[in-house]
Amino acid sequence: MRRIKLDLQNPAGAEGLPKRGDLRRWCEAAIGSRDGRCKLVIRIVDEGEGASLNRRYRHQWGPTNVLSFPWEGPSGKKWHFLGDLVICEPVVCREAGAQGKAARAHWAHLVVHGVLHLLGFDHGSEGEALVMEALEQQLLADLGFSDPYA
Repeated sequence: MRRIKLDLQNPAGAEGLPKRGDLRRWCEAAIGSRDGRCKLVIRIVDEGEGASLNRRYRHQWGPTNVLSFPWEGPSGKKWHFLGDLVICEPVVCREAGAQGKAARAHWAHLVVHGVLHLLGFDHGSEGEALVMEALEQQLLADLGFSDPYA
């Protein structure tokens, strides 16, 4: 039985994306052993849509790599909807190259990072950042990826 339902949206038709099964596995790793079954949306966007959403919701200019939109809905549903992740494919690819990382490893990091935000983790303070980064490092190591902050 699947523990997560993933709605993958790719309106810009980006190519070379990670496989759906990998995206689901990375989401499941971040969700961990929490009770119940979860749903979430991953929307792959181009720089135009990424910049528009970043400006509207974060009041920042230009696209960013990942945006998380948690959703709080009624309880007692068969599936708990976590929210939406918006990932800007050109930014992810550019960052991976600039950081000397494999694109797949960077995708895994950003999916895990985004899902942790959906679950309520943040990095607004130094203490929060240390907790969140340590969890990301452990989850990614468990998935076979090196430290994304090294």
